[in-house]
Amino acid sequence: MRRARLLTTAALAVASAGLLTPPATAAALAAGGGLEVFPSTVTPGTTVTVNTTACGSEGTATGDASAVGASAFTLAPSTHEENAIGQFKVPPSAQPGTYEIVAKCSGSGSGGKEVAGDLVVTITSTAAAREQQVTPKGHVKTGVGGALGPDPVQTTAGVAALAVAAAGGTWLLHRRARGDRI
Repeated sequence: MRRARLLTTAALAVASAGLLTPPATAAALAAGGGLEVFPSTVTPGTTVTVNTTACGSEGTATGDASAVGASAFTLAPSTHEENAIGQFKVPPSAQPGTYEIVAKCSGSGSGGKEVAGDLVVTITSTAAAREQQVTPKGHVKTGVGGALGPDPVQTTAGVAALAVAAAGGTWLLHRRARGDRI
């Protein structure tokens, strides 16, 4: 029993450590030669910036955003060291979903390396969803009713029925306690 408890505790500790390990960020992926897509979650019609360090200091790349319905775009060397950057616009007709954006390096020393990153298209932006505040209106529809429900006549009738039931129950208990037959 004691050995099982020790093994269970050790397994839980290992699982907890795995949950506390931070996931890889987009910047870490780009530093390792991936394709960074910013913003990674967009609405149709948004301009997206894409960059990578996979093409080297003088490298350029040709980007392909046809998966989301956009055309090809060019990534050119930027002012940041060994970083190629480009932009494309998500078409207004884009459907919600996750799309893979691909860039193929060109130029000396790149070897035609291909990198990819994910773009998530949503109907509403997360910023707009945060700004939109919903104010509750009307009564809570729990099926139980309420003291200030939509129909005060029904509420009054319910309270009267409960009062009659309580009075009747009290009368019956009182008769039983005196020994009277019901």
